[in-house]
Order: sequence, then structure tokens, then C-alpha cells
Amino acid sequence: MLDFFQIKPHRIIFSIFTILVILIMVIMVISGALMFLGKGQTGKGSGSQNTITFTGEGKVYTKPDIAFVDLSVVTQGSQVKSVQEANTKKMNKVIEFLKSFGVEDKDIKTTNYNLYPQYNYENNRIPQIIGYQITQTLNIKIRNLDKVGDILQGGVDVGINQVNSLYFGVENDDQVKEQARTMAIVDAKKKAEKLAKELGVRLGKVTNFSENIYGYPIPLYKGEYGVGGGGASPDIQTGENEVTVNVMITYEVK
Repeated sequence: MLDFFQIKPHRIIFSIFTILVILIMVIMVISGALMFLGKGQTGKGSGSQNTITFTGEGKVYTKPDIAFVDLSVVTQGSQVKSVQEANTKKMNKVIEFLKSFGVEDKDIKTTNYNLYPQYNYENNRIPQIIGYQITQTLNIKIRNLDKVGDILQGGVDVGINQVNSLYFGVENDDQVKEQARTMAIVDAKKKAEKLAKELGVRLGKVTNFSENIYGYPIPLYKGEYGVGGGGASPDIQTGENEVTVNVMITYEVK
């Protein structure tokens, strides 16, 4: 017994480590043998299957029937109250003008209202507030595309001094997306049937399906458009929208 307690600690640690390594190796050998035996069992109940995935694309071009645009009033001044009052008067005129062109209340939405100070950073001094600026933005839905140019120009004349994000779309686009989806599925099926014939295999049931739908491009303007006011209405070209649907279909191969 005394000889045991006289064994050096590092030898005890080494012995324990050696035993653990041997146990791990034994477990790995047993696990490998079990996996080998499991793989050797074949039959209908194995649950394994071969699959193959195909992609398809469908594109539909359609004439837009609705426009969206962000119109902003930006006002600067030395006092917060006077800036707010001036901005409110301008924006009320803008809203009144939009309604006179047939834009409904439900199609006018305030999406931004920012009030922040303006600073003087001269001579490395502590910045001093020298005034304030308000930016209020409306998102407008225009249902009569023939009026887009007149609304942009008239809005500038009554107070709009910033125009952003004009784009066109289809209000009820479910039918267009469905048409593009059908085209994409047909495209993927044709690819699948062709390859199956070439490989001499049969396609089984669909095991997975996914799709991606791409949005509308922003149209190009004909000519330049500024915010100076007083000029002719800009010539807005609506063009066509492209709706693209990409699908992925995975088949079981027999």
C-alpha cells in the first residue's frame, strides 16, 4: 500500500489518460461496426431515396396601372415654431392640390416628419445652433397615370421641393404572378422530363418546391426634371413592368 502512494502524480495522470484513450478507441470501433452492419441492410424499409432538382423561370410583361411617389416639403428657419408653421402651411396646400387632382385621402400617407437643428461649426468652437429644418414626406398613390407629370409639376409649384422614388406597378398583380409562376413550373418540368429520358430514369413524386418573385424596375424618365417650378410638366414614360418568378422543384428518382 505504501508503494502505491509513493507513485509520482504525473505517472498517475498518464495512466488515467492512457485508459481514457483506449476506451475512446474501443467505442469508435464498436460504433463503426454498428454503422457498417446498418448500411448492409437493404430493402423497402431503408428510407433512403435519390432526388434531383431542377430550376425554371417565367417572365410576364405587363402595362402598369398605378404610380407611387414620395413628395417632400423641406423648410428652414431660425425658430422652431415659425419653421413648423411655415411647413404646415406649405404641406396643407400640397394636400389640397393633390385632392383637386383626384388623389383620395386613402392614397396620401405621411411617411416621414423630421425636425432637427442646424449648427455652425466655425473656428473649432462648440457648435452653435443657428436654425432648424423640417422635412415632411408624403407617399402618394396615383391611380390615373395620365396625371403623373401634372401632379409632379403642380406639387412643386405649391410647395414641394423634393421628389423621390417614383415607380410604377400593377395594383392587383396576383394574376400576373400566377401566370409567371405557371410558366416557371412548365419550364422546370420540361427540363426534368428531358434529362430523365436521357438518363433512362423515371421521375417520382415532388419532394420539395420553392419560388422567388422579383419586383418591378424603376422606370426611366424622358428628359430631366427639376424642382424649380414654373416649367412644363415632365414627360413621364411608364413603359412595361417585368414580373419574374423562379422556381426550384425536387423530384424523387426511381
